[in-house]
Amino acid sequence: MNKLLAEYQDTEHIDNFALIKAAEVRLTKTGKTYISILFSDRSGDLPGNLWDATDEQIKTLIPGKVVSLQGVRGSYRDQPQIQITHVRLTKAGEPDSPSDFMTHAPIKEAEMSEELSDFILSIANPTWNRLVRKLFTQYNDLFLKYPAAKMNHHAFGGGLAFHSLSIAKLAKNLVLQYPQLNQDLLISGALLHDLGKVIELSGPIATQYTLAGNLIGHITLIDEQIVLAANELHFDLQSEEMIILRHVVLAHHGLLEFGSPVRPALMEAEVLHQLDELDAGIQMMTGALEKTNSGSFSDKVFGLDNRKFYKTEEDF
Repeated sequence: MNKLLAEYQDTEHIDNFALIKAAEVRLTKTGKTYISILFSDRSGDLPGNLWDATDEQIKTLIPGKVVSLQGVRGSYRDQPQIQITHVRLTKAGEPDSPSDFMTHAPIKEAEMSEELSDFILSIANPTWNRLVRKLFTQYNDLFLKYPAAKMNHHAFGGGLAFHSLSIAKLAKNLVLQYPQLNQDLLISGALLHDLGKVIELSGPIATQYTLAGNLIGHITLIDEQIVLAANELHFDLQSEEMIILRHVVLAHHGLLEFGSPVRPALMEAEVLHQLDELDAGIQMMTGALEKTNSGSFSDKVFGLDNRKFYKTEEDF
């Protein structure tokens, strides 16, 4: 049985099937055309460059296609990559379903759906409850299937729901330690903060940024949806309830240079930002360490300042 991409070691020959997750046509310094390709399977991603790409390859080797891949596993700037020797679309009788090569959330969609319903039901504030309920009536199916990102953290099918629900669980437990926090506001913010990614991203297979995602971004997109839903429900956008909910969502990236139009100015907004960073960071570290041998350092983790993390030899 063929190994998964993450199981190959340096200098080992790869002969396998993979999904093209991303493909970008580029030019070398001498003006020759090549394709920068990100291959993927259930174990993760592996980049590689197809040099001297033909017009036919540029036309056919596109995101979402399953290919037969041959090459040698190597590294570039301490990051794994494949030196491609041959790549083609799969033939009849060979694997061709992109979903077979996708990574998925570690819990089932039905379980996440049930958790989401329970969290919405727990929101006692009637304004926030009705607004959250309305938005998830509209986007529930996409929320449960979409990744939380194209790359970096929770970039797998169901990652958006898994990430958002993880933050809601953290928030609920944190309120037990710090009862001065508003649980309804934190839970509402946790569920809504990344919901704009169902508009920002193209979907779970070969995820790309949409035009709205590139030009507007998920924070502004979800704020727009909150405003539209509030208007349909005849809520007062100038009420404190609506303003603080919007603030918590708008501020969740923490810094202006990271995409938030405002910095956190409510305790709940700061807590949501910190929980968002914590959950994303743990998932990125976990993903890197799962591919690391005991007693060794992981590959660099781009989303964590290109740091490497050590995997202990023993469980202490």
